[in-house]
Amino acid sequence: MSRSLKFTAVFALLAVAGCATVPSGPSVLVLPGTGKSFDQFRLDEYDCKQYAHAQVGGATANQAAEDAGVRSAVVGTALGALAGAAIGGNSRGAGVGAGVGLLAGSAAGAGAGQQSGYELQRRYDHAYQQCMYAKGHRVPVAGRYGATEQRAYTPPPPPPGSYTPPPPAPSADRPVPPPPPQ
Repeated sequence: MSRSLKFTAVFALLAVAGCATVPSGPSVLVLPGTGKSFDQFRLDEYDCKQYAHAQVGGATANQAAEDAGVRSAVVGTALGALAGAAIGGNSRGAGVGAGVGLLAGSAAGAGAGQQSGYELQRRYDHAYQQCMYAKGHRVPVAGRYGATEQRAYTPPPPPPGSYTPPPPAPSADRPVPPPPPQ
């Protein structure tokens, strides 16, 4: 294996490892519950971080991203070497194929690693929020929910002097309306 190919392989692995960095803890806001002291909040937070960590299998989002990236780079290298040997028929073809496979696998691994890290972080955040909410703390959410806050949209009236469309044509399920009183 040539010296430049070795440097390319090391550079590609470092690039994949550096592409996906996500928080090592919760990335969501949770506030102390009503009547809870800050010390109680801190104890509950520690407990919920441990719970969330266990729910995602003890891995961090960065570890998941790095593992997915390295796996893709290794698979790409192996497939590239096999393809290069089959096409080139010698060790030089295998080396070129391995280099191309490493680059392609690293590029694919960067995307896979980022997605894997994001998914693990999302699962961690959900477990953390559920735990903190169950312990009586406040989890802010965006938007309004509930029947009392849902209002029907009524469009504003048309400006004066604007065109009024004709009424819809009668059909079998919609009879002709009676004429307006005079």
